[in-house]
Amino acid sequence: MGRREEFFAERERLTALALRRANLVTKRFFALDGAAYADGVLPRKTKELLGLVASLVLRCDDCVTYHVCGAWDAGASGEEIAEAMSVALVVGGSIVIPHLRRAAALLDELEEGR
Repeated sequence: MGRREEFFAERERLTALALRRANLVTKRFFALDGAAYADGVLPRKTKELLGLVASLVLRCDDCVTYHVCGAWDAGASGEEIAEAMSVALVVGGSIVIPHLRRAAALLDELEEGR
């Protein structure tokens, strides 16, 4: 099982645990988060790339993994994802580099079909 599959399996497990204990506010936030990345005036691919930039700048590795995979699944090319990562580096500065490295490794795995 690759990193992508492991990530999503664990995410699904933990989300189920969180939602089992969730109140209305938490449930609504989870629903809003999912809806925010659906196609709208901006296509899902663009929203995933925006999410990736924000996640890199905020240094959330789980979010970075989620949005690299989301952008890929929405049809973003490796070049488009790499360009978004460059924007994040400019916005966030050198503190983004460790997260950018892990994102690049995941992108390599996606491109190799693992």
